Amino acid sequence: MPDTHLVTGGAGFVGSHLVLALVARGDRVVVLDDLSTGHAAAVPASTELISGRIGDADALAHAFALGPFASVFHFAALSLVGESMREPYRYMAENARNGLALIEATIAHGVKRLVLSSTAALFGAPSTIPIPEEEPVDPGSPYGESKAWLERALVWAERVHGLRSAALRYFNAAGADPGGRLGEDHRPETHLIPLVLDAASGRRPPLTVFGDDYPTPDGTCIRDYIHVADLAEAHLLALEALNERSVRYNLGNGTGYSVRQVIATAERVTGRAVPHTIGPRRAGDPPVLVASSRRIREELGWTPRYPALETIIADAWAWRQAHPEGYR
Repeated sequence: MPDTHLVTGGAGFVGSHLVLALVARGDRVVVLDDLSTGHAAAVPASTELISGRIGDADALAHAFALGPFASVFHFAALSLVGESMREPYRYMAENARNGLALIEATIAHGVKRLVLSSTAALFGAPSTIPIPEEEPVDPGSPYGESKAWLERALVWAERVHGLRSAALRYFNAAGADPGGRLGEDHRPETHLIPLVLDAASGRRPPLTVFGDDYPTPDGTCIRDYIHVADLAEAHLLALEALNERSVRYNLGNGTGYSVRQVIATAERVTGRAVPHTIGPRRAGDPPVLVASSRRIREELGWTPRYPALETIIADAWAWRQAHPEGYR
């Protein structure tokens, strides 16, 4: 029998791909999203979309009234590292307050499973690369701090109320639905790969590379890029694991690419030059963030289907070429 799930932020980039995966397997989904960064057009027609904030008690009550839910997936959050360095208390207060309100409502309505969209920003200056789950949590930004708070809140939600949870620490979500149905459309756009592709197509001014004096082989930051469809699959596997226990996983491909390597790969994929300039470092950016996803591979059998950077960029490029105005 199909399950019913509540997905906050389900009109956003990663959330919409998870919704698509749930619908594809026959489940019913209710999306709660204020559409400040998400897009109604990214939500399947068969899915009920409630336009509202999880911090709004009425919107939250409306969403839970459409249950009962087998699980809750929580994506909705302020999520820009740079902005969080300029507005730290807004990030910590809003993400924590809204997340706690959702956790409380989840418990009050008898839902026993919650999957949290967490982040690699938990690890500000990791001592081990690739980063294992055992790495001490030491956020390098208020955004990362706000997610660390929610992970701790979920530990207590289980101890006190029996709510099992999965905290999935994403590294850099990228790419697009291989079938061309969904893609990445942030406004403003802050993610590297779409910015690189838009610079290549002439839709944006030259890309600014934030710093070329990091302690890395070419001086630019190194990140682990993971295909958004592989992320969605990891969510489904984590959900099943919650039938037995709570889990915490780092999610990446285990391979890091520098900003310069991303630019070079995009030039090969698109056949176009990527104009760019070098700017100052951006506050809160660690030199290297690469995940060890050994634990989720061994425990749940997760294997990325689209690990190659060329594939990730090619899928993102195909969607942007087909949808030059995004979801508009």
